[in-house]
Amino acid sequence: MPTDAKRPLQLNDLGQLRHFLSLDGLSRELLTEILDIADSFLEVGARAVKKVPLLRGKTVCNVFFENSTRTRTTFELAAQRLSADVISLNVSTSSTSKGETLTDTLRNLEAMAADMFVVRHSDSGAAHFIAEHVSPNVAVINGGDGRHGHPTQGMLDMLTIRRHKGSFENLSVAIVGDILHSRVARSDMLALKTLGCPDIRVIAPRTLLPVGLEEQYGVKVYTNADEGLKDVDVVIMLRLQRERMAGGLLPSEGEFFKLYGLTQKRLKLAKPDAIVMHPGPINRGVEIESAVADGEQSVILNQVTYGIAIRMAVLSMAMSGQNAQRQLEQEDAQ
Repeated sequence: MPTDAKRPLQLNDLGQLRHFLSLDGLSRELLTEILDIADSFLEVGARAVKKVPLLRGKTVCNVFFENSTRTRTTFELAAQRLSADVISLNVSTSSTSKGETLTDTLRNLEAMAADMFVVRHSDSGAAHFIAEHVSPNVAVINGGDGRHGHPTQGMLDMLTIRRHKGSFENLSVAIVGDILHSRVARSDMLALKTLGCPDIRVIAPRTLLPVGLEEQYGVKVYTNADEGLKDVDVVIMLRLQRERMAGGLLPSEGEFFKLYGLTQKRLKLAKPDAIVMHPGPINRGVEIESAVADGEQSVILNQVTYGIAIRMAVLSMAMSGQNAQRQLEQEDAQ
């Protein structure tokens, strides 16, 4: 969503990351840069002192209008490892529940002199709205918005795949489960397509498939899990999001597991060295059995580790992009 004719909202005038709102429209080069920088940050997590000074003196405010312990905690750790001061607000249980508008909440947060907002919201497009209305010196990072996207989760999934499989150019990747309600699925499909993955498969019952996936994302759609999983390199399982469903989309969780759940038997349809991923939280016995979630092919816990590095990369790049934009504007004003 452009703010002017020159550049998209997410980028500064130099094409650098300024906000991180969606993977849609970002170039392959920029996504690769995020992965490369995240790779370099993985070493920080292995140190005795897990800190670098890149955001020293900056304040990162986690503004979560929707709960998510895993996402909030990894953003907190990422900011702290960059030496930022961190404030975490669960806004869903505070101001807005008392009638305060989103704009009012933003103005109060700006008054605290925060340099960056990490926003999670149940409404699609909320992060874009905030980025459009926030002070120009504040960077906004989307921690998940409605059904729209979860870009840092998408990028940590890409880092996981790259570290275990190398290049994307020859991979077959299957995304399985509740596609209809999944912002992770949308971000993963966009990232895989941009990074050159030639075979992206989406596997779900028809009631959990959005219309027009093939045309919009260039994926192959399967309603038969056994057919879709044949010879894939990567299996990304998704949580069944009962809280977002209207009645009648599924007969039962047991029936879903029978037809789409990832069991050891079903996993054997994939390549012998296929990896198994899941954004969490896992519903054991609903979308995946414990023997697979805890098995040798599972990289689910690796995803959490890589998530901290990806969020460090995005936070540092967005702050650098904001600083560069500010310097450009100061030079223009002179």
